[in-house]
Amino acid sequence: MEELVTVEPVCVRGGLYEVDVTQGECYPVYWNQADKIPVMRGQWFIDGTWQPLEEEESNLIEQEHLNCFRGQQMQENFDIEVSKPIDGKDGSGINYSAVHSFKLSRNHVDWHSMDEVYLYSDATTSKIARTVTQKLGFSKASSSGTRLHRGYVEEATLEDKPSQTSHIVFVVHGIGQKMDQGRIIKNTAMMREAARKIEERHFSNHATHVEFLPVEWRSKLTLDGDTVDSITPDKVRGLRDMLNSSAMDIMYYTSPLYRDELVKGLQQELNRLYSLFCSRNPDFEEKGGKVSIVSHSLGCVITYDIMTGWNPVRLYEQLLQKEEELPDERWMSYEERHLLDELYITKRRLREIEERLHGLKTSSITQTPALKFKVENFFCMGSPLAVFLALRGIRPGNTGSQDHILPREICNRLLNIFHPTDPVAYRLEPLILKHYSNISPVQIHWYNTSNPLPYEHMKPNFLNPAKEPTSVSESENIANIPSPVTSPVLSRRHYGESITNIGKASILGAASIGKGLGGMLFSRFGRSSTSQPSETSKDTVEDEKKPVASPATTTVATQTLPHSSSGFLDSAYFRLQESFFYLPQLLFPENVMQSKDDSLVELEHRIDFELREGLVESRYWSAVTSHTAYWSSLDVALFLLTFMYKHEHGSDTKPSLDPI
Repeated sequence: MEELVTVEPVCVRGGLYEVDVTQGECYPVYWNQADKIPVMRGQWFIDGTWQPLEEEESNLIEQEHLNCFRGQQMQENFDIEVSKPIDGKDGSGINYSAVHSFKLSRNHVDWHSMDEVYLYSDATTSKIARTVTQKLGFSKASSSGTRLHRGYVEEATLEDKPSQTSHIVFVVHGIGQKMDQGRIIKNTAMMREAARKIEERHFSNHATHVEFLPVEWRSKLTLDGDTVDSITPDKVRGLRDMLNSSAMDIMYYTSPLYRDELVKGLQQELNRLYSLFCSRNPDFEEKGGKVSIVSHSLGCVITYDIMTGWNPVRLYEQLLQKEEELPDERWMSYEERHLLDELYITKRRLREIEERLHGLKTSSITQTPALKFKVENFFCMGSPLAVFLALRGIRPGNTGSQDHILPREICNRLLNIFHPTDPVAYRLEPLILKHYSNISPVQIHWYNTSNPLPYEHMKPNFLNPAKEPTSVSESENIANIPSPVTSPVLSRRHYGESITNIGKASILGAASIGKGLGGMLFSRFGRSSTSQPSETSKDTVEDEKKPVASPATTTVATQTLPHSSSGFLDSAYFRLQESFFYLPQLLFPENVMQSKDDSLVELEHRIDFELREGLVESRYWSAVTSHTAYWSSLDVALFLLTFMYKHEHGSDTKPSLDPI
């Protein structure tokens, strides 16, 4: 009968694992694990520690208990009333305290009542100790017995289950998974544990929670089989094998032969996990569940290409088409020219037919999206995505929109997380607006910061507020101006000053540079406007060559200015000094030719977020360890949950920043 009855698996650990009751094994639901976790049924527990007895002994005690007390009702307050002392014996040697005894292999159990059961060891030392303590007047139970309880200290209830999942996060690994196939599972477990701690501390008032699922896509790929291993020399084999198992993934992805296999492997695994999760949680889609992706290293590039559908073959075909359209300028005979014209007309006609056929297919068959879900947030950790995009020809625009590199209809929010010393990570914001290369990334809050400022309201800080002087005269003129160039270099951790302070310093710098420009303009106008050299103009030119001496405390407005007979240069200089339009040109010299509106363009929302360096952290050591330091970071966990729980409050507002 036991073989005919099918027992459904029991979900445990928040639905991430299942237990096969008949086999006594626990296994994960969403990923593969070679070693099964043994599971034992707990029936009898040790008093105090509430640890279960071994299942074999527990089953024997349970069977004996049912044989003796089946059908009897346990009293809530059961008081033992024994006429003789517990462990007391009369002349016949009968034990009046124990209602029933049962012998095990190394122990025996005494029932003093239905709910008072003691376990005793039958080892020689235990027997001697029991005899001595009983002669001293102590009872058998109190001297050497261990009380047992039938059932756990807490009863299970229907409410005893984890909160409903409102947001799932797919964690995608990068290179090196072949070297350690279970590493992404361990890394995701560390990230999940850190997120649980943050949820208990900061998001305990939420009725839902965020679940993290590992996406292991590398182990199922065949690629070249063992061809690379067969051509690897035996010298320094360990190092070579490590490189073959890690860095070789980058070469596979840049290969047109194996790139599609990597992309399809990750795409299929993402869709499989989502379908499996929805089948086990039918209310997830109905209640508007969200999906985010956290990718690491090369996984960011593959995930990006899946979402956007980027294909290098299509780009190569476009380049070939452009080359074919270019005229051939070498000398050709009439017959050769005639044949080339016919070939060109035929190719154009063939291209038109292919376009019409493609249009008919797309109109009749709806194109299936690459992913079965829309990505709410795409978190990149230690990502080289910016380098790949730059090598593909992506250049900064002038809109400040995320759509320049990742459209919002594909992914609602793109966020780039990196450690300042991570050698693999690169910034994304300068690919959208070039002048953001001079603005520091947003600093990620420490997890134990009290009342942190929301990221939407954090003002940008400049890395290099002004350009270095390009001439000796400029350096002399600016020497006494308290600008960010002449101020002490700030440490990397503080990233410079606020926009307000830098704006004031840059206005002063503009005034000083304007003075130099005024002098040059005056000398040029002076030479061209006067037909005869006069002593007045000579004196003026000589005064122009003399350095202007002014005390260090003198402000720019009171410094000596070059004189002009017409007053034109004086008024022009003051207009230059007071004009706010020249500030962006000083902050971003490469954008001098942009219009006033373009130079003040801001991002719709920040994308680059940087972890804070430790106070006693060595940068050389961090460069080695920082690329894998994201998984267990509580700062990263708080950052992720902050954006994932944001949709519940509907606080997707544009940050209110002061104008530059």
